[in-house]
Amino acid sequence: MKRTFIVATGFTLLELLLVVTVLVILAALILPALRRTKAKAARPVCMNNLRQIGTGIRMYAEDSNDAFLPATNNPPASFTAYTLLMKSYVGSRSTKPEQARLFACPADTFFWDYENGWISQGLNQQARYYYSSYAFNGGNFSSGGSATPRWPGIAGRKLSSIKEPVKTVLAIEFAALLPYSWHEPARISHYNNAQDAACFVDGHVSLVKMYWNAAKTNGVEAWHYDPPTGYDYKWSGD
Repeated sequence: MKRTFIVATGFTLLELLLVVTVLVILAALILPALRRTKAKAARPVCMNNLRQIGTGIRMYAEDSNDAFLPATNNPPASFTAYTLLMKSYVGSRSTKPEQARLFACPADTFFWDYENGWISQGLNQQARYYYSSYAFNGGNFSSGGSATPRWPGIAGRKLSSIKEPVKTVLAIEFAALLPYSWHEPARISHYNNAQDAACFVDGHVSLVKMYWNAAKTNGVEAWHYDPPTGYDYKWSGD
């Protein structure tokens, strides 16, 4: 009588480890690409929000003797307290500031905190940032009580005094101030050529590369100085 032997087959431990390793490598390659795709999909919403915010700020200036929002000495309020003055100009009827969708960029899902590092939560969920993903270019009086501007910025300036409206930032994604990017996430707090959406004094909105000089120390951020020739924006109205 002829006997038939059935040999049980299966994965060896080495083969299982190999499969797991391949899956981990694939995940490492695919997940960042998926995050970038999701961030890019949020760009049109962020840019449209900035366009509406820019229109509101200009309307405020027209109703305020041609003057932009007044200076605030305490950051981050110098960049984000404008939201309290903008609601009537942008049609926001929300009773709670955190529910004002106009001030929330959908790509704003993390931010850098000097004391705690990376926080996996949007600035638009933070009361300290007035629930806003976007910053008004008002850092010129952000530190101290001096009547003389310390940094570039347009807080308190006349709309008609801006020399290059097409290049001067009016409002911008808060990430640009350091800079880093929500649209090209790198999880680095400061780096040159981070891509951020900005609204300019003339009303147009575009994605711009932010200049950061690594040679400047002591926590100097991108909004502390105008970029060199070749960049499509500047903080100063001069």
